[in-house]
Amino acid sequence: MTALSILAFAGLCLVLALTPGPDTFLVLRYSMGRARDGFAAAAGCAVGSLVWAALVAVGLAALLEQSAELFRIVKIIGGLYLLYLGIMAFLSTRRSARREQEGAEAIPAQRRRSSSSLVAGLLSTLLNPKVGLFFLAVVPQFVSAHAGFGETMLLGAVDAVVGGLYLVAVTVLASRLVAWLRRPRVTRILERVSAGVLAALGIGTVVAGAEG
Repeated sequence: MTALSILAFAGLCLVLALTPGPDTFLVLRYSMGRARDGFAAAAGCAVGSLVWAALVAVGLAALLEQSAELFRIVKIIGGLYLLYLGIMAFLSTRRSARREQEGAEAIPAQRRRSSSSLVAGLLSTLLNPKVGLFFLAVVPQFVSAHAGFGETMLLGAVDAVVGGLYLVAVTVLASRLVAWLRRPRVTRILERVSAGVLAALGIGTVVAGAEG
C-alpha cells in the first residue's frame, strides 16, 4: 500500500464525512450543551470506526454481508438506538426549559453528560452496519492482495482521524454559534431540531430494516 493510495482513501473518507449522517447530528446535538460533550461524542464515533476496522480485519463483519437477516437486525437495533437518543434529547430540552422557568441550577445535569456522549458516539457508530460494509467494500480497493491486519487497521485509523476531525469541526462551529447567540430559546430550538432529526433517522432506519 503506497502513500498515494492512503491519500486517496483519506479523500474518500472526507467526502463521506461531509455527507450528513447520524454521527453528525449526534455530535451537533451534544455540542449544543458544551463543546466538551461534542468532542467526547466525536471521539466515541472515531473509536467506533476503529472497532469496525478491527472486525473487518478479522473477518467478523463479513457475516453482515453474507447474512441479510443479521444485517437487518443490527440495522433495526441501530435505528431504535437513534430513536431513543432523539427522544431523550427532546426530553432533556423540556427539563432544561422547566429548570430555567423555575430558576433551578442546570450545572449538575451538565456534568454527567461528557461520559454519556462518548458512549453515545461509540454506540451510534457500532450500531451502524453501513460503516462495516464501507470497510468491506472499499478497503480491498486500497490494500495489497495479501493485506493483513495492520494494513486494514491503518486505513481504519485514517478513517477515524478524518471523520473525527470533521466532527471536531462541527463541534467547534456549533458551540461557537451557541456562544455567539447566547439565547436559551434559540439553543432549545436547535437542540430540538437535532433531536427530531435523530429520531427521524432512527424511525427511517427501523422501517428500512423491517422492510429489507
